Amino acid sequence: MTAGKAPRHRAREFVVQGLYQHMVGGQDEASIRAQAESVAGFDKADAALYTTLLAECLANIPPLREAVVPHVDRPWEEVSPIERSILLLGACELRHHPETPYRVVINEAIELAKTYGGTDGHRFVNGVLDKLAPDLRPHEAKGR
Repeated sequence: MTAGKAPRHRAREFVVQGLYQHMVGGQDEASIRAQAESVAGFDKADAALYTTLLAECLANIPPLREAVVPHVDRPWEEVSPIERSILLLGACELRHHPETPYRVVINEAIELAKTYGGTDGHRFVNGVLDKLAPDLRPHEAKGR
């Protein structure tokens, strides 16, 4: 993690890493949190946001996946675990955190995909979340 990142962005980075650990390694929330909290730089993350988003994402994977999948152009299993993690986080924020403007949610997801995803992962994430936003935030996304 590089210096100068906002605490909320750092929290989202740790959530994406935690979701990845859950998908690939089957780790539970307690193990993920213990590992994250031991990493240098965690103290610069918004710990409350991290805890909230990680718990909400892990508790809601099936309905979040169900919301995202219709907007994905390939089988869910063929999406990389990092991009799946980013999409689940974005869907979670769109669904459960109306206090965060949908454009901020999408921009954060794009930045995470640029940092952690594949070459064109940010375009893929942008396209999926841009289609998902009107489903989960119809009033907010309507005026765009």
